[in-house]
Amino acid sequence: MPVLNPADDAFLEALSARLPDDTLRPAEPRYLEEPRGRYRVQTGVVALPRSTADVAAIIRAAADARVGIVPYGGGTGLVGGQVAITGRPLILSLERMRAVRAIHAEENVLICEAGATLAEVQAAAEEAERLFPLSLASEGTARIGGILATNAGGVNVLRYGNARDLCLGLEVVMPDGSIWNGLRRLRKDNTGYDLRHLMIGAEGTLGVITAASLRLFPRPAARGAALMAVPDPAAALALLAMAGASVGAGLSAFELIHRQGPEFLREVMPDIRQPFDEPPEWMVLIDLGLGRGQNPAAALEELFAEAFEAGLVTDGVVAQNEAQRAAFWTLREAIPEANRRIGAISSHDISLPLGAVPDFLQRAAPALSEIGDFRINCFGHLGDGNLHYNVFPQHGRNRANHEAERPAIKRCVHDLVHSLGGSVSAEHGIGRLKVEDLERYGDPVKLRAMRAIKAALDPAGIMNPGAVLRA
Repeated sequence: MPVLNPADDAFLEALSARLPDDTLRPAEPRYLEEPRGRYRVQTGVVALPRSTADVAAIIRAAADARVGIVPYGGGTGLVGGQVAITGRPLILSLERMRAVRAIHAEENVLICEAGATLAEVQAAAEEAERLFPLSLASEGTARIGGILATNAGGVNVLRYGNARDLCLGLEVVMPDGSIWNGLRRLRKDNTGYDLRHLMIGAEGTLGVITAASLRLFPRPAARGAALMAVPDPAAALALLAMAGASVGAGLSAFELIHRQGPEFLREVMPDIRQPFDEPPEWMVLIDLGLGRGQNPAAALEELFAEAFEAGLVTDGVVAQNEAQRAAFWTLREAIPEANRRIGAISSHDISLPLGAVPDFLQRAAPALSEIGDFRINCFGHLGDGNLHYNVFPQHGRNRANHEAERPAIKRCVHDLVHSLGGSVSAEHGIGRLKVEDLERYGDPVKLRAMRAIKAALDPAGIMNPGAVLRA
């Protein structure tokens, strides 16, 4: 494997001479750690370019000096992709590059720089009376470059797709410092290999995304939501099918929530309003976005009546206004923060074929009970088969008490997911945390192809070394 040099004082002095003043700075602590605290370094230098030309100059210099580059987006990634724990690479943040370059409302296209936050893009789309539908709890911090680099999903994948499906074109600085000008606004462009899809999801290992051409959509005229208690995950799947048949493309999100999530909220975030006096074992959050003249609340009440008659739901609450709908989503989006406060022993971002979800949930808990006594909080985007299956200590203990068991817990969950035809990384990426998992569960032919692509585009190995593929 290529041997990299540190971003030492001589390199930084030479690089600084090529760049505008104040481009290089000592890295603040936020650049040196990730949210779960599993990856942390003591010191580093961050480059804060103001233009694509600056990014190209930085990467060209790094390539010449064989110095690693670690792209840093909003810092919200959960698999360590933004923190290099070996060597002394240069951290690259595009937070100064956040302009919306153009909005073509009649085409439903927005072009922005990669440092723009998701919330900023959503606001720009709204000002143009359009919708950018990607929705994450971290939308105020997550940046478009990082979102595309990890192919983030979120709650609206069921209707609108992942980040990949919302991108028409890219501007990318390649590992040699050259600039690929691929900011197309085309829905159809069949001119050879699609570099856009190669860069999306590559986690900065093949180049740095500096701008993107994004798809917009008409804003739904009416929105609604409901929380419905279901007997089990199999009933939730049947309800999903019923909802799809009932409202069709108007179904925006379908979230599965286990009782443990609301119980964690009561434990550490008691101010969050909960619609049920006692949380049901399982419930689903259904969100609709409908056109003019349609009534989401009436559609959801009709769905509930049909599902109740079929034995698929036992209780439910339908939002009667936007404030109630927002309260339902506040509950759902607060669960990850409650998880963080409790402290997971092992967290799993997995996806399964929809039909395999009930089988997985039936088998996983008994398998984990053979390792130890845990609390399990399962929630996620049932509409696209993505579950967040997280394992926690019992009351009176913390994750440090179970550190020795963490590898066995992860192996147990991931082996079962793999056996059912699922993925051990649904929407968070590989980063550094799951490199070994990719090697264990990845198709050998795919891995050989990935390594060949990496070697061809980044022969010096400077782009996010150690992420996705072992350095």
